[in-house]
Amino acid sequence: MNVQASDSLARRLARFACRLNYQDLTDGQVDRLKDFFLDWLGSAIAGRSEAPVRMIREVAEEMGGRPEATVIPDGTRTSAPLAALVNGASSHVKEMDDLHRESILHPAAAIMPAVFAMAEREDVTGPDLIVGIAVGYEIGIRVALAAGPDHYRYWHTTATCGTFGAAAGACRILGLDEDRTVWALGSAGTQASGLWQFLTEGAMSKQLHPGKAAMNGLLAALLARKGFTGAEGILEGEKGFLQATSTDFDGNRCLDGLGHEFRFERNSLKYHASCGHTHAAVDAVLQASQGETWTDPDVREVKVRTYQAALDLLGGVNPDTPYAAKFSLPYCLAAALKFDRVGVEEFDEACLRDADLRRLMDKIILNADPELDRTYPAKWPARVEITLNDGRALTGSVDYPKGDPEHPLSQRELRQKFENLTHGLLSVPVIESIYHKSIHLEQATRVSRLLEDI
Repeated sequence: MNVQASDSLARRLARFACRLNYQDLTDGQVDRLKDFFLDWLGSAIAGRSEAPVRMIREVAEEMGGRPEATVIPDGTRTSAPLAALVNGASSHVKEMDDLHRESILHPAAAIMPAVFAMAEREDVTGPDLIVGIAVGYEIGIRVALAAGPDHYRYWHTTATCGTFGAAAGACRILGLDEDRTVWALGSAGTQASGLWQFLTEGAMSKQLHPGKAAMNGLLAALLARKGFTGAEGILEGEKGFLQATSTDFDGNRCLDGLGHEFRFERNSLKYHASCGHTHAAVDAVLQASQGETWTDPDVREVKVRTYQAALDLLGGVNPDTPYAAKFSLPYCLAAALKFDRVGVEEFDEACLRDADLRRLMDKIILNADPELDRTYPAKWPARVEITLNDGRALTGSVDYPKGDPEHPLSQRELRQKFENLTHGLLSVPVIESIYHKSIHLEQATRVSRLLEDI
């Protein structure tokens, strides 16, 4: 895409970021953004005890920092960049954070920590925070759409494109002008990174990815406020982000409907505690089973058809740890068969060692379906056929798993998810307080007080 510097992708995105006001959002859009905020908080609180989060938090504590923003895992306060780092890691570790299907991006884990930490630092109002979230989501999603599915083969989109969203949202909180927002996007792009090799080796990098995306985006905004310049052609330039990281990029996808259509409205809130690429197949198993549960002696085989990208990412994962199991399609489907759910509890050590579940895994046959592949990433579909030893054949077919915009969570289900994620970690009164503050976020006069009880 050839554009003049004065009409670069970054400048047009920055112009949108600077011009969007709270009054430009409909009541429905505001409600969606508040749902995203509540959903993110639940995941960030739930991740507090996980080993990677503990390690990152300890390093952040050793680095020190002025008490500007809340470290959600322990309720302390530190500098906004370090709070963003820890909170980004904590909100991604349970695999319950949100997902934008078409862009293959987890917006909340990378963008919310930066926007919220900056909002606490600047002590803005609830409407200001909501606009910052809207800007961050919209720009992060649009950059990911521009990068295209090929980007995802090697690059963790949440880590890379999330950095742009984090920077844009932080800029909006700071009230930066168009030039400085452009510079921040340039600095975000040159820091954007995150490779998939960790998944093959079972390393902890996936938690580092959103934490660093949030921290780097926030840093980019703070530097831009000082006048630190960044490349304006960072996205479409000859040596820019899109050229460097994708073969099927299209810069026009950044701009289509910008300012008139909001891509964040297509965001999904996850219902299962596993990688999003497992969800359609899990729902297809649950659909086929209709509430019944199965053990190894019941099942002859389970045939699964899905899109190739899911198998490329998940096919070689060894579920030897609770976290790795979230990326093992056979493990997730065996859990769905045996327990009729795939929640946080299905990834504890006891389930991991369950001999019957392991035998069920051996009966699951995975195949790519070219017809389903053609619908990706607009759909993440799956088809399942369960053959039982009593001769019955059960089938399930899912194009849009529960939590997708075509099959959304109800407000009751969203509240239940938040309570389940935070149960035992916070007192019931604190859980209630955070829930009500979140769903009434537009009434907040001081964002710095939202988590004062945590």
